[in-house]
Amino acid sequence: MTATPCPRPWKKGFEIELLAPPGRSRKDLADTIAARIGGTVRVCFYPQSEPSLVPDLPVFETLVLGFEILDPAGERVALCVDDLTLRADLNRNAPARPGWYRVLSDDARLLALVERHCDPQAPLEQVLQPLADLFGTRVELTEGGMSKAVDHLARSIAMLAPIPGERERPCELITAPFADDPGPALAALLADARALGFTVPVEAAVHVHYDAAPLRSARTLSRLVTFLARHGSQLRNLVGTNPHCVRLGPVADTLVDLVGSEAFLAADWDDARAMLIAAKPTKYADFNLLNLAHELPGKTTFEARIFPGSMAVEDILRNARLMEAVLVWAVGDDCLPDDADLMASLALSPADRTVWASRTVQA
Repeated sequence: MTATPCPRPWKKGFEIELLAPPGRSRKDLADTIAARIGGTVRVCFYPQSEPSLVPDLPVFETLVLGFEILDPAGERVALCVDDLTLRADLNRNAPARPGWYRVLSDDARLLALVERHCDPQAPLEQVLQPLADLFGTRVELTEGGMSKAVDHLARSIAMLAPIPGERERPCELITAPFADDPGPALAALLADARALGFTVPVEAAVHVHYDAAPLRSARTLSRLVTFLARHGSQLRNLVGTNPHCVRLGPVADTLVDLVGSEAFLAADWDDARAMLIAAKPTKYADFNLLNLAHELPGKTTFEARIFPGSMAVEDILRNARLMEAVLVWAVGDDCLPDDADLMASLALSPADRTVWASRTVQA
């Protein structure tokens, strides 16, 4: 396989972390967007993971409630979901709101069964029953509104728990991918959020997913990873990465060594991708290669995670264009620039170049 020719503009989607005011929720934003476009809202499960304090269990796999906004033709416009990293602005002692919960398990494969077979809008005590049916058991109800599905030996399969601490307020607004100018649609989405009193949380970030089809070659990926390893810190300084963000980190040395090896550079894409998977790239870094490595259906993307939280459309788009220029460089033939020549090496508009040059001088 070879890389697909570079698109212009690059197809991309946005994940914008927001916070509802007290008394409102991400469902309110989904309902507002749907009403504006004449669409509908579908309640769904959305997978998340969080660190675990249990020995030998690094993460808990979790499903949270999401709200998918569909246009009149049934196409997804956006998705409003929780982000478990957003904590600082919340009242952790607030009780759970009725109907708000999450589903936990120590195995993501079991949660995939929950997504496929369970109804997030069923009465809480019945949500997990279709999963229990697969094991020939009944859901067990416990104190505090919790329930769990178990197997025939009473071993826990998954647990449903009300979610306190104002967890209905965080909202990661995930857009559908844009093939053309995303500006008008982003402006409308964020205007809806602003009208409801949504704000930017303390730990907020904006993540941008770029179509990875043009990156599907060992040579291109090697150039991209080498560039990001060399200039990642400078890019963070330019965009002003939020110091309160978690789950970030530089390009791993193992990846840099891999993409620079003769074996990788000589490999076709299938073999290069296998090498990349074996190197175990993590989602939780400044630049996420996991979706590209696994070529996830519908989400074969390269994700840039360094951008600070914002509700200013032009700032979001300017940051996205900066990373897009890096990707354009990666599919080209120019030599790796040094720090002083970084801006000159990237295909930027005069207006963008002026902004980034000013920030370079300030830094």
